[in-house]
Amino acid sequence: MSIRRLPEHLVNRIAAGEVVERPASALKELVENAIDAGATRIAIALGDGGISRIEVIDDGCGMTPADMALSLERHATSKLPDDAIELVETLGFRGEALPSIASVARLTMESRIRGADGWSRTIDNGRLEGEGPAALPPGTRIRVEGLFDKVPARRKFLRSERSEYAACLDMVKRLAMARPDIGFTVEHDGRRALAVAPGESRAERVAALTDRALAENSVGIDYQRGGVRLGGVAGLPTFNRGIADHQFLFVNGRPVRDRLLVGAVRGAYQDLLARDRHPVVALFIDLPGTEVDVNVHPAKSEVRFRDSGLVRGLIVGGLRAALDEAGHRSAQRPSVAALGNWQAERPAAPAAVGGPAFRASAPSGSNWAPARPKGDLFRDQHLSFDSAPAARAEPATAPIPEAVRHPLGVARGQVAATYIVAETEDGLILVDQHAAHERLVLERMRRALADGGVARQALLLPEVVELDEPACDRLEARIPELAEMGLELERFGPHAVLVRATPALLGADDVKALVVDLADDLAAHDAALSLRERLDHVAATMACHGSVRAGRILSVSEMNALLREMEVTPHSGQCNHGRPTWVKLASADIEKLFGRK
Repeated sequence: MSIRRLPEHLVNRIAAGEVVERPASALKELVENAIDAGATRIAIALGDGGISRIEVIDDGCGMTPADMALSLERHATSKLPDDAIELVETLGFRGEALPSIASVARLTMESRIRGADGWSRTIDNGRLEGEGPAALPPGTRIRVEGLFDKVPARRKFLRSERSEYAACLDMVKRLAMARPDIGFTVEHDGRRALAVAPGESRAERVAALTDRALAENSVGIDYQRGGVRLGGVAGLPTFNRGIADHQFLFVNGRPVRDRLLVGAVRGAYQDLLARDRHPVVALFIDLPGTEVDVNVHPAKSEVRFRDSGLVRGLIVGGLRAALDEAGHRSAQRPSVAALGNWQAERPAAPAAVGGPAFRASAPSGSNWAPARPKGDLFRDQHLSFDSAPAARAEPATAPIPEAVRHPLGVARGQVAATYIVAETEDGLILVDQHAAHERLVLERMRRALADGGVARQALLLPEVVELDEPACDRLEARIPELAEMGLELERFGPHAVLVRATPALLGADDVKALVVDLADDLAAHDAALSLRERLDHVAATMACHGSVRAGRILSVSEMNALLREMEVTPHSGQCNHGRPTWVKLASADIEKLFGRK
């Protein structure tokens, strides 16, 4: 078969197959062009998920009629003034998007530069249908209708309108997140779906497009290493999600998807989250154009770093530094749902009032009687109470400490031998004593490791722990690492290990359970983790066994000591599994419970 040159319309359709996969990819190209044109506001309208109609209106620089005609030719662009493609700083630069879209849909382009008249040009599936004057403000309006209507082989592979709309909205959110200086609106089938104003801060824009509560439950990132800068927003570990759909990466202002992000974020949040939970992060990397290749994917959705190890280390280090600065903070989600579980009780019925806790009687030797309104059921009786059930509470004599110095307040008591109740200047704090102490023990072990090793406590009588042979093999292979943690093991036959010493921080309680859990952790995660991650897993498991258990009665001085240590310990707002260690009931919430607000 001889080689032939393909006709122009077929070349355009092949290019469209690379660039225009679905409505979202066409919309991405149009919005990127609007951003590159210097727009401050971009209005987007969709019909049927973008399948029947996509319209993008911007207030950018606009185009002359000659530039409009040239923009619809392949490989024509204003974004490469020279041949240095590796130094391109705009979002779009291939010069294929507009002709590719116009080859598989009806495209109407209207544009006007300031100080001149507007012009319109319509292309229907690759053929010029008409052009002429148009009335519009400065900027550009592009309308795409009937995407793939005349390409049934492509049309049948589109998903449902709802799925295509979701993809379009996700794409706009990513572009809007990268440019908080630009205002965006999205309408779908005449209904406003998204609106963000120009001039927001980066943190405000990320919160507006993900979760408004993120603004109060996140930390800012500003980190630099080796000429590469990392900025953005990182959600507190306790502000997490069941899926990783709120993790965003931007390279030099370009939204990209990269496997590097997933692994780096997992490493940064190691031991701060349960393995089935995912943090909310938006990371912005700025680096020289020579250090990243943005031209490795037709849709420019992927990049390749010259030094991927540097970037991964930057992400992990930047996130860890930001989370360390968060200190004891924990996600304080709106408590509307929790407050809704509290019901305003009506006064008890008379028959119920005479129960065991509140009983009508005539106490001997007492001259006290309640005020009796007319018709009172108890007008011939006095009231008395049974003795209160046993409980512990701290008399409210200690002054409330300053919120700046001691944000977790002062202990007032303990509930269910599990939760510490503390009073602050503006509300109440409830602390899960086991979860909080578990985190404190883990951080102590980390500090000890950094200082040369965890102190060990020898057992008076070594303890034999029986396990199956594979579990013993896994523990035996990690004996040196476990020794760094203060746990001294020795193989004791094919089905047992001998424990000679335990970490001094933990004591010698329930050695068998500790060793069994360590063996289980190694079986589940050992092969997939680095040495540092394995050590963290071992430390987290040990910390869980060495912490104050729920059900243990604490003195008030012990409670206050726990609160003070939490305030100065990194990550003490969440336990080693990502659950919050404390929650706050603000004064305003308490007033709502009693109908005062």
